[in-house]
Amino acid sequence: MAAMENVIVLVNRIQRACTVLGDHGGDGAAASLPALWEALPSVAVVGGQSSGKSSVLESIVGRDFLPRGSGIVTRRPLVLQLHKTEVGEQEYAEFLHAPRRRFTDFALVRMEIEDETDRLTGRSKQISPVPIHLSIYSPNVVNLTLIDLPGLTKVATEGQPESIAQDIENMVRLYVEKPNCIILAISPANQDIATSDAIKLARDVDPTGERTFGVLTKLDLMDKGTDALDVLEGRAYKLQHPWVGIVNRSQADINRNVDMIIAREKEQEFFHSSPEYAHLASRMGSEYLAKLLSQQLEAVIRARIPSITSLINKTIDELESEMDHLGRPIGSDAGAQLYLVLELCRAFDKIFKEHLDGGRPGGDRIYWVFDNQLPAALRKLPFDRHLSLPNVKRIVSQADGYQPHLIAPEQGYRRLIESGLSYFRGPAEASVDAVHNVLKELELRRFPTLQAELAAACNKALESFRQEGRKTTVRLVDMESAYLTVDFFRKLPQEVDRAGTGYPVDSAGTGPSTPVDRYSDAHFRRIASNVSSYIGMVSDTLKNTIPKAVVHCQVREAKRSLLNYFYIQVGSKDAKQLALLLDEDPALMGRRQQCFKRLELYKSARDEIDAVSWSR
Repeated sequence: MAAMENVIVLVNRIQRACTVLGDHGGDGAAASLPALWEALPSVAVVGGQSSGKSSVLESIVGRDFLPRGSGIVTRRPLVLQLHKTEVGEQEYAEFLHAPRRRFTDFALVRMEIEDETDRLTGRSKQISPVPIHLSIYSPNVVNLTLIDLPGLTKVATEGQPESIAQDIENMVRLYVEKPNCIILAISPANQDIATSDAIKLARDVDPTGERTFGVLTKLDLMDKGTDALDVLEGRAYKLQHPWVGIVNRSQADINRNVDMIIAREKEQEFFHSSPEYAHLASRMGSEYLAKLLSQQLEAVIRARIPSITSLINKTIDELESEMDHLGRPIGSDAGAQLYLVLELCRAFDKIFKEHLDGGRPGGDRIYWVFDNQLPAALRKLPFDRHLSLPNVKRIVSQADGYQPHLIAPEQGYRRLIESGLSYFRGPAEASVDAVHNVLKELELRRFPTLQAELAAACNKALESFRQEGRKTTVRLVDMESAYLTVDFFRKLPQEVDRAGTGYPVDSAGTGPSTPVDRYSDAHFRRIASNVSSYIGMVSDTLKNTIPKAVVHCQVREAKRSLLNYFYIQVGSKDAKQLALLLDEDPALMGRRQQCFKRLELYKSARDEIDAVSWSR
């Protein structure tokens, strides 16, 4: 087989593999790139209803296998891939929707096409754009991909929607508008070429005619005394490529099941014996058409190989990236599985740290706790109620007991401050819990069991870090209550002079001021004000020290010790337990298998294309 024929076979194989893998319309790993299917050349067969389109295809294949009848017979696109086999090998067909069934009886192929069509459209005259994929392996064909499309029509018949003509045209255009599509425009010779639906559509999408091959059928059915030389010789309508005349089997031949090989011989006999067409006989007939299309396919492939290769390389890079994201296949031995588990633990730990250190969401949320949640919680503490005049009087009086204070109510101050500082425990513990929730939200999605195992280890570790954080932050609050800052009170204005006269001195301490009633409202308001100032000072301090304690006990410890917890949790597992840990999510496994198959396909395509000598 010649080098270029090898590549035509490869193109057929890639198209089929793309279809099997669902990579022929844009839903795959490389959906952002043009699908490889779209870049590969193919031949679309276009014609009006009853133009002889199906008969041309059967002549090229050399087999009677397509549904027949009146009206719309082809109601779904048929992607027909022809694979040339060695002489003497049995002919057979395979459908993509029935990959394990090999058809050697081509009458059953026709029935399967009809049944598969009815499966989507019902037993009606509706159409569907979903293609049927059929591969035929035979020594009597050339390597080629042909797409049989529904016949163009002008009016709707009974049982069809009024939009049927436009629907069919839109479907056909989807194929023939692609620049890599070769258009096989079928027109019957017994009708005026100016009215040909196929030529009209081909002229719209390929005005220069570079992609269009004109085929004239039913030459044997023309009125006596007329011929189609004006068309076949390019005078009536000129194309870049020569017109090809076809003589299909007559209805009588079809009814008698005349063999297609014999029909090809009769076709050649018609052209050689015809006075009008004898000089064109070497360029007429279905066999010549098949060779001509194969040659054109070779030229298109040759022209598009650079862009196809570029697309393949880009897609390989895309798929490699997705494989890295999904994870590589799992080893079967215990050592490889343990290594993979530990690698995943390290990856989990790395991602965890990235969340905290930047590059991923997480660290910013912890900062939000310190910069927004904690200050807001501190502002909402009920100190207005705690330091209200009645409450201050009550606490000071209770602290004095049966013997009222002589100078300043020190015990009253201490009780007001200590009970006020106890309110700080709530925001301190809430900060610890908020950071704990941020830390434990990470997940390892590839392996559900391993995810649960690591999540359990992670949660256990984080819980211990949380408990330590709670103890430390509450301890900070208790420390503030245990020992009051004496200097703060020494700097407050004194209510009695240094000589003990019972009269207060001014704030400068220079002399007596107005006498103060120690049990007046003003006296208790002064106490409340002083306590409020002290609590405010402590609040500012805790606003800075609580985040330090949380980061030290939780964030820093998680970054430093979490991986060790993972190792302890999974390092003691035996081979069976390790295998159970790696029970991968079936959906994720399916995605990776599909991705791996695509990657192998694209690499194989690249290697085979690279191996071909492109010199003529």
